[in-house]
Amino acid sequence: MAARRNHGQVLDQLRQLIENDRLKPQDALPPERDLAKSLGCSRESVRKALAVLEREGAVWRRQGQGTFVGPAPVGLPRPLRAVLSGATPRQLMRARLIFEPVLAQEAAQAATPPQIARLRWLAEQTGQARDWREYEQFDEAFHKTVAEASGNALLIAMFVELSSLRGRALWQREHDAIFRRAHRDAYAKEQAALHGAVVDAIAAGDGPAARDAMGRHLVAIDNLVEE
Repeated sequence: MAARRNHGQVLDQLRQLIENDRLKPQDALPPERDLAKSLGCSRESVRKALAVLEREGAVWRRQGQGTFVGPAPVGLPRPLRAVLSGATPRQLMRARLIFEPVLAQEAAQAATPPQIARLRWLAEQTGQARDWREYEQFDEAFHKTVAEASGNALLIAMFVELSSLRGRALWQREHDAIFRRAHRDAYAKEQAALHGAVVDAIAAGDGPAARDAMGRHLVAIDNLVEE
C-alpha cells in the first residue's frame, strides 16, 4: 500500500490540480472525499490544505455548497467561523481595538465586587508573569473577565468567538515574538499597569475612562504586531 502523502505534498498537489486543470475563478473543486481518494491522503489533510489555500485567496468555501477557485465574490456573506479561520494577528488586534473598549465601558456599569477583585488580581499576575505562556494565560483571563463583567450575554458570546483566535498557533507565535521583542519584564510590567488602569476605571464606574484605558492597552500591543 502506498504511503499517505503529508500536508505539504497535498498542498502542492492541490495547487497543481487548480493550475493543470485550468480551473477558472468560481469553478468548483471536487468534494473533499473525492480529492482525498484521488490524492491518496486523508480528508483531514485535504481540509488543512484547503484552509491554507483559502487564507492565500486561492480558493473560497461555503458550507453545504463546496470549494471554489479564486477569492469569494464581493459581498458574499460568510459564516463567522470561516472568517475567523483566515484572520491574521493584525486583523485580530484591529478587531479587538474596536470591540473590547466597548466591553470595558459596559463592564464599568455592571461589574460586581467579586469581578472587580478578580480583575485586580489578574492585572497583578500579568505583571509577574515568568514567560509569555504565563502572561498569555493571565491576560486572556483578564479580558474574559472584563467581557463577563459587562453582563451582556450577546457581547460575551461575540467576545468568546473573537477570543478563540488567541488559541491558534499563528497568534501564539506572534505573541511570543512580541513578548521577546519588548523584553519580558518591561512588557509584562507595562501591560500590568495598563490593566490596572482599566480596573480602576471599572471600579469607579467610569465607562468612558474604562473604554479609553482598554484602548490604550490594546494600542500598546497593536504597535508591536508586525505586518
